[in-house]
Amino acid sequence: MKNVFARSILFLVLAMCTSVAVGQTPNSSMENLMRSNGRIYVVIAVILTILGGLLFYLVRLDRKISRMEKQ
Repeated sequence: MKNVFARSILFLVLAMCTSVAVGQTPNSSMENLMRSNGRIYVVIAVILTILGGLLFYLVRLDRKISRMEKQ
């Protein structure tokens, strides 16, 4: 089961790396607007909160499944 967990984490890391590489376009007006208003930090905080919650859920689910397999 740990192999599946490691693969899913690797997939998420690689998916985030590719999305960052694709998202690096020249400065757009939306990007400048969000930076000037400070909203970009709110967006980043929300995204990190969602990803952290998903990671926490997956770890908890993996532990529960491992416990059930042992029984």
